[in-house]
Amino acid sequence: MSMTFLEMAQKILKEVKQPLTVLEIWQNAVSKGYDKLVDYKGKTPEKTLGARLYVDVRDNPSTVFKTIEGRPRRFFLKGQNITGTNPPPTRPKSITLLEKDLHPLMVYYGFYYLKAYLKTINHNKSDKKAFGEWVHPDIVGCYFPFHDWDREVVELSNMMGNTAVKLYSFELKRELSVSNLREAFFQAVSNSSWANEGYLAAANIDNEDDDFMSELKRLSTAFGIGIIKLDIRDPDSTEIILPARAKETVDWDTVNKLSRINPDFSEFLWRIKTDMSIKEVRKEMYDQVMDKDALVGFLARKISEC
Repeated sequence: MSMTFLEMAQKILKEVKQPLTVLEIWQNAVSKGYDKLVDYKGKTPEKTLGARLYVDVRDNPSTVFKTIEGRPRRFFLKGQNITGTNPPPTRPKSITLLEKDLHPLMVYYGFYYLKAYLKTINHNKSDKKAFGEWVHPDIVGCYFPFHDWDREVVELSNMMGNTAVKLYSFELKRELSVSNLREAFFQAVSNSSWANEGYLAAANIDNEDDDFMSELKRLSTAFGIGIIKLDIRDPDSTEIILPARAKETVDWDTVNKLSRINPDFSEFLWRIKTDMSIKEVRKEMYDQVMDKDALVGFLARKISEC
């Protein structure tokens, strides 16, 4: 038996008997196995579900759905009593890993999808008294052109002062929501202004809140910081949802400051210089890149501990 997204949502709401958000409807469907009865393509079926529900409520006079305004909006069925003795809606438990547990996932994505070698910067080693709290990002990375360019092209570009090396900066958060958006975003701005591309990455992003997403897009456009949604269940589904604005030049004054206050960052720069000089990347000098099976197993163990 197959179902449409709307039929699935109606079935869930009839069984649960309380208003639910789009994400809660989808999570209930997954837990009950109803998601397997819906024919869909793409990596974000919950977004498709949300679009179908919003359009049906707005444009279909015969819709069976009603909404409760709020952040985020909740859906229920016409005829359901939501003001009686029904218990208040509860949100499914949010899976929240520690930030350090997200590092291997970020390293995996950076290596396979950005072609970059990443290195964790240990904040505890920094002399924070020198330049304040927001000094450097959680992870830095470097793209080398060796694998994409012929050797003579690399050498000629070096002679002409254009090495095509790209420096990345990543600020990691467990979640992004309206409650921590501005602090997390401007921490990323402060810590990543020196790099060719700077990113704010999080495992949980409140994409159901339209006002929040609108503000996130505005900040990203204004300051050039990209947003990465880390997928803790399927590493290959991690994606850049808002691109960073690439800069041709690096802020070398800031790089010099970071090198002085953190030995990990200084070692990262020295490693790039050495690898560029020998035209070979010493992979073992950067963070280890787990294979997918090992990474999925690692994340599953951490999720079970939540």
